[in-house]
Amino acid sequence: MKLLAARRVPSAIALALVVTIVVLATASSTRVGVALSVAIDLAIACAFIVSVPELKTRHPVVARALLTLLGLDVAIFLTFFFSSSTNFNLATGAAMSIVLLGLSFLTGASGQISLGNGAFMGVGAFTMAIWANHHATTPIVFSLLIAIASGALVGLLLGLPATRLRGPYLAGMTLAFAVAFTFILSSFSSWTGGDSGLQLPTAWIAPRWLDGFYHAGTSPLTTTTLYITDVAIVVAGVAFFFMANLFASRTGRSMRLIRDNDVAAELVGISLPRARVVAFIVSSAYAALGGALLTVIDNSVSPSTYSFALSVTILSLIVIGGIGTISGALIGGVVYAFSTSVISWITTHTGLNPQGNVASQLNGIIFGGLLILTMLFAPFGIAGAVRHFWHRMRSRPPG
Repeated sequence: MKLLAARRVPSAIALALVVTIVVLATASSTRVGVALSVAIDLAIACAFIVSVPELKTRHPVVARALLTLLGLDVAIFLTFFFSSSTNFNLATGAAMSIVLLGLSFLTGASGQISLGNGAFMGVGAFTMAIWANHHATTPIVFSLLIAIASGALVGLLLGLPATRLRGPYLAGMTLAFAVAFTFILSSFSSWTGGDSGLQLPTAWIAPRWLDGFYHAGTSPLTTTTLYITDVAIVVAGVAFFFMANLFASRTGRSMRLIRDNDVAAELVGISLPRARVVAFIVSSAYAALGGALLTVIDNSVSPSTYSFALSVTILSLIVIGGIGTISGALIGGVVYAFSTSVISWITTHTGLNPQGNVASQLNGIIFGGLLILTMLFAPFGIAGAVRHFWHRMRSRPPG
């Protein structure tokens, strides 16, 4: 194995050198050439290291970190070539994928059904907006951490009674929280802004050095959208890295054992109440992070966004993507990101009135149709169907 890896080193170095020379020679400016060559060389280095067979077995955390770095590098590299509308959709999808990741852990790993993740998302969104309006100079990282803490606290408060509830009773409790959330926001209108919501005091502006990667005369909206999208992708990448490690940890294995057989879990010494509370805390913290990130992307927050319908959409997306999987959350985020563009395309090419009843319900119709098709033809979601197809192709005898 070591000999094979050593033989690949000269090839990887040669490939990186060729790429660097070609990019520097063809780039529109030195700054663009250096940035693109660094991004591509980083991707080559990460791909080479991850391909070492012993790395995944001996150092799984390092392997996940490198895979995350590779994914972030490729994603950020591609955003440079996308339009502003596509980048905005990707930023929205990145925020939603974080929420789906938390629900995938709660429902897919621990087996607890939740219909309240839209409200958990709203907790983080309004925490971000309220904090920003009172402490405008707080760095974005600390504001996101505060939103995560608020979501974890609400998850703890709901998780404690959830230890005594099962199945439809647990779903009913989270459903009640999701329905009551908008009324709770209205009761504290002096803080939440009532039905009109809140606007962030200052909009995000891309740093000046980013303008150097574009031609003269490029709209500031283009660079700002790119900047916000890249930040959202990085935050999502960090969230995916921690969740991947959590899934593979002892806590993740305990959650799956509880989901499959809670009696056997108790017999091996796992505390069911503690594990269920932890699952709620993690799920609500991730939902709050996604909501806070969405507030930064939209630069505003409104109570109507975090209605019960959003919780149903979140649950539908994770089922479509593949519940209990990391890739399923990513797929669901991509589906959500471009659902608005699909709806706009349908209304444009079918002549539907964008303000009519059918067009206003088109989002629910599309997700409902996808959910039905998924349950019929891919019960384990898109991620499960792809995994099943891949295993069948690998197990097929040659010839």
